[in-house]
Amino acid sequence: MTGVELLALAASTSLLAGWRLYLVTFVTGWAMRLGWINLPDKLVALDVLANPWVLVISGAAALFEFFADKIAFIDSLWDGINSAIRPLGGALLALAIVDPGDPVWQVAAFLAGGGAAFVAHAGKAGARAMVNASPEPFSNIAVSAGEDVATAGLLALAIANPIAAALIALILVLLSLWLILAARRMVGRLLNRTPA
Repeated sequence: MTGVELLALAASTSLLAGWRLYLVTFVTGWAMRLGWINLPDKLVALDVLANPWVLVISGAAALFEFFADKIAFIDSLWDGINSAIRPLGGALLALAIVDPGDPVWQVAAFLAGGGAAFVAHAGKAGARAMVNASPEPFSNIAVSAGEDVATAGLLALAIANPIAAALIALILVLLSLWLILAARRMVGRLLNRTPA
């Protein structure tokens, strides 16, 4: 992979970590183990994702998250717990992908990766808070399944064509920002209602 492709891969994986950190870690590690992601020799530190223990732990967490995300109150609790974990995971994924010999790139990747993961997580959590307020369970399940498909599809694209995935990731960051603002407006309207 070229330097531009590695940056695009870092941007995409860190953004997706804001939605599904454990799935992203598992699939990225599995792709490395199968040789689908060929990293330059100087980036062998990222091979830690292909470690069997990391694969087992991230795979088990991804499986738990898959089911927990479909139940409204558990989903909200899970998003709350992961409010610090997902942005940090996105930052570490981005940090692991860039050139370890250049501290400037490391700091920039850590900050950008953490920021992208935080914005994606905040957008997801805000949107899901609105959906979870619905009394019926089907909208929550449909939105969660859509997130699963979008994450898996964009991650597959990031592995096959990192630059195209980074462009889509940029659009998703903008969408996440819009969702954060929409959730904020909705909460403001709910709090400002006057009783009849």
